[in-house]
Amino acid sequence: MSRPKIGIALGSGGARGFAHVGVLKAFEEAGISIDMIAGSSMGAFVASIYGAGHNMEQFYKLAAAFQRKYFLDFTVPKMGFIAGKKIKDFIQLLTHRKNIEDLNIPIAIVATDINKAEKVIFTKGSVADAVRASIAIPGIFVPEKINGRLLVDGGVIDRVPVSVVKDMGADITIAVDVASVKKDAKIQTIFDVIMQSIDILQLEIIDNRKMASDIMIRPPVEKYNSKAFTNIEEIVLAGEEEAKKKIPEILEKIRHWKENHHET
Repeated sequence: MSRPKIGIALGSGGARGFAHVGVLKAFEEAGISIDMIAGSSMGAFVASIYGAGHNMEQFYKLAAAFQRKYFLDFTVPKMGFIAGKKIKDFIQLLTHRKNIEDLNIPIAIVATDINKAEKVIFTKGSVADAVRASIAIPGIFVPEKINGRLLVDGGVIDRVPVSVVKDMGADITIAVDVASVKKDAKIQTIFDVIMQSIDILQLEIIDNRKMASDIMIRPPVEKYNSKAFTNIEEIVLAGEEEAKKKIPEILEKIRHWKENHHET
């Protein structure tokens, strides 16, 4: 192989995860090919769209027009407020009802088995089912049941799945972490309580786990809360600009890999 296999781990973070669109857009424009992606929660959603072959510029335009009311179906609370069928239908539409193994590049989607406290990694089967499980924020989305397992948000167990993308065979790993806690946030609803609590817990997880990626990208999205769907264009731009800063470092890693593998 004349170049290293580049893998990217896209982390969870609610609406802040739209920064992943900007990161991938910057890589596309710089001619940096991504060979595989592992994603948790919003990272899994963006990974699936990318894997289905959508141009990130087109997806950016779609994301900018995103309206929560069209994709969230509220239900009588038992295990969650949002049933999740609308968002699953939306994912099926965007991914052409494909299975994960039929996407353009290898994609791994991370979810959490809430009964067994285990990480579940999907590399085959329905894209929409796996992503729906991965985005099932506890207490907000009804958990997704797949093969008898009750699944919730992948970010609960692995917020930025670097180890997963390494296991997929990446030579160079890039992590995109959109973890942050909006301080002095306006806590007005039960949704605010749940989302802010999860943000705090997951930030603690990321602080206590060594992130052994070759390149770390942390878009400056801390001023946005995780349900800031009215700021999508700004969030995408933040991801794009931060990724552009890292491109020289990525190109240097590629050059160094080629030298070590006696490739030109």
